[in-house]
Amino acid sequence: MEVRFLGTGTSQGIPIIGSDHPVCLSDNPKDKRLRVSVLVTWNNLNILIDCGPDFRQQMLANNVNHLDAILYTHEHNDHIAGLDDIRPFFFRQGDIPIFAHKRVLKSLKKRFDYIFETENKYPGAPGVKENVIENKGFDFNGLTITPIQFWHNRLQVFGFRIKDFAYLTDLKTIEDKEIEKLKNLKVLVVNALRIKPHHSHLNLEEALEFIKRVNPEIAYLTHISHLLGFHDEVEAKLPANVHLAYDNLKIEI
Repeated sequence: MEVRFLGTGTSQGIPIIGSDHPVCLSDNPKDKRLRVSVLVTWNNLNILIDCGPDFRQQMLANNVNHLDAILYTHEHNDHIAGLDDIRPFFFRQGDIPIFAHKRVLKSLKKRFDYIFETENKYPGAPGVKENVIENKGFDFNGLTITPIQFWHNRLQVFGFRIKDFAYLTDLKTIEDKEIEKLKNLKVLVVNALRIKPHHSHLNLEEALEFIKRVNPEIAYLTHISHLLGFHDEVEAKLPANVHLAYDNLKIEI
């Protein structure tokens, strides 16, 4: 299984428009972060987790030529705004399967009503196959995908475990029974927004404590803001089995 980090930034990305913060002015490509998303490839299946506003750019940068499914964590803009840009895949493949909580599907239908239209649909609009997911495992083409439920302030969010890989973003609090689903991981990806505490995201200290509790073989931090600091400086201070993810990083599991 291969995982590609398509974007590792927070909702505004890095650099932030008009910012003169030193991290936003950095020349290091690892300090330039698109909105957060990963592509998981297993047996030639390309499974996207979240489809944000940088989706088109991410697909071009990674030369992705087919898309088999989209898993949605939640309905915030930086995780859903790229849905219309699935059109090239739709024109070649037909309706693209999407998997999301019923609340998230409702939000998508409100925002992208023309995609979900069943009568007199505009001929240039893409199409999707809706799949409602709950907090229990489901099968996709022979692959078991396990939702992990947690809270982004007061908003319910799903992370996903796929084999020995788990991806959790926009996490702030999580119940013990959900952590049990994360045992014996080879790779854990979790958000670490910044140094100071935040009301709806783990900061760096909280993320490192969470990683210790889950105890994966290796962990990557994502959903990073400029306030976390320069990539190379933060990376140098992390535990040996923890790394800062960066855009276009590829890992094999």
